[in-house]
Amino acid sequence: MKPSKKIVLIALTLLFLFVFGAAAVLAETEGLPNPLGDKNTDPRVIIGNVIKAGLGIVGSLALAVFIFGGFTWVIAAGNDEKIKKGKDMIMWAALGLIVIFLSYALVTFVLGAIGGAGGEQPPVGRVGEPETGKVEEIKP
Repeated sequence: MKPSKKIVLIALTLLFLFVFGAAAVLAETEGLPNPLGDKNTDPRVIIGNVIKAGLGIVGSLALAVFIFGGFTWVIAAGNDEKIKKGKDMIMWAALGLIVIFLSYALVTFVLGAIGGAGGEQPPVGRVGEPETGKVEEIKP
């Protein structure tokens, strides 16, 4: 079945308006915010944020597989093959979630150990204003 020329023309027109309309709206803003942070130039922090975002996406996929496995098991209707398939999906998705959580913990620990890449560290020691001579002691 071949789509008519009118439908194709309408679809292309809507696609054109959507793409260029979005560009026009975005161009009117003063600037897009940096998704990595405003003053975030440390490569360790950028790499850590990318890894954490990737682990979040993979965790979401594992959760979706977990839910789909449960759905498969529920609608198996007594079919042993489908029941086994659903149980296996749930088991492997749960194992995947455990691995993802451990990976997230390991990444957070390693990034924190290599120089506070996991976020700002509170200052330790003496801070002061050299002009006035006022010095304040900061305890961790």
